[in-house]
Formats: sequence, C-alpha cells, structure tokens
Amino acid sequence: MSKDLRAQPGFYYIKSLIAQGEHQQLDFKFAITDARKIAKTLVAFANTDGGKLLIGVKDNGTIAGVRSEEEIYMIETASLYCKPTVAYSIKKWSVDGKIVIEVDVEKSRQLCYVKDETNRWMVYVRNNDQNIKANKIYIRYLKKKKNVKGVFLRYTEDEKKLLEYLAAHRDVSFGRLQRFSRLTYARTETLLVNLLCLEVIEMKMTVRGTFYNLKRNVSND
Repeated sequence: MSKDLRAQPGFYYIKSLIAQGEHQQLDFKFAITDARKIAKTLVAFANTDGGKLLIGVKDNGTIAGVRSEEEIYMIETASLYCKPTVAYSIKKWSVDGKIVIEVDVEKSRQLCYVKDETNRWMVYVRNNDQNIKANKIYIRYLKKKKNVKGVFLRYTEDEKKLLEYLAAHRDVSFGRLQRFSRLTYARTETLLVNLLCLEVIEMKMTVRGTFYNLKRNVSND
C-alpha cells in the first residue's frame, strides 16, 4: 500500500471520475462506517479488473468530503480483513474546499479473500457496480485459470448435453442445467469450471443469482 497524504487540487480530475457514474471499476462511498464492507470492495476490485474507490462522494455524485485521517485509518483497518494483501494506493484530493480520498486498487494475480462477520474467508468479485459473493464454481474457475498447466477437456455426451441446452436457452441456473443433464452435482460443477476456463461459456453473477450462457461466438457443432 502506498499513500500520498498531501491534499492535491483535484477539481477537474474528481469531477471527470464522478461524471462516469459508478461502474465495474469505480465506486462511491459517502463515508466509511464498516471496515469489513470496505474490505469486500477492495477484494472485489482486486479479483476482477482493479478499480477506484472515491470516499467522500455520495451515490448521486454529490461531493460531501471526509475527515481524511479517520477515513484513511478505516481503509488500513479494512485491509487487515483481506488475504493475501491487496495492493492499493491512497491519494487525497481537494475539491471546492472538501477532501475526497481516492483508493486505487490493483488487479491481483492471486485470488483474494475477505474475512466476513462470521470469520469465514469469502471471495467477492465486481459485477457492474455491485460486489458479488463468488460461488464455488467461480472460485474453482479462478484458481484453475491461474494454473499454467492449462485445461484438458474430452468432448463427451455430457459436454454435448450442456452445450446444446445452453445454445437453446439464455441465463440458465446451475439447478436447471443439472436437472436437464441428469448429471451429478460434482460432475456438472466440474464441466462448468472447465468450459469457463476454455471460454466456451460465460457466467453472469447478479444479486438475484448466478446464470450461465453459451458465448455468442461459440458453436456446439
């Protein structure tokens, strides 16, 4: 973690970020009241594409400002709930006499975890402007994707069943896939992990649940 604690003039820079609105790599926080919640955001950014957290900015883009030292302390506390250590930098910006803190989180080469309220280590990822708890399949996929040995997949009737169903249906849940294929839970899970690694299918994680789709440029012939 690096930080530049001198407040720099940042009117145009911060305004240009706010104009983008919250998205996959940008989040606004009015204030930090819970270090664990901030830890989830740090981990979600690190596990996805990296991103920026602006503290002292309301959800609607209004600049409220912060008491910088207290907020920085809370960010440092939040980082203690992350493993491995999430790489980030902190800058203070002065905008119309108010202080906005920018936390710039780097994308991690390792899978990052956050300790939740029950002291369990969980994985979060960023989807649009939401922090989403990753399921077991996505965690296995991330781990396997980082494996230099790659993925070997034998195209059997099992794979064919799943791909044909996904070619005919959109936003399919794990339960629907398993019921249709009549495969075991473990077998269905393993096939989905391998197909994700090969970029044949894609996973859509939302607050409503996780769904699977065949990639548009993929044919199951």
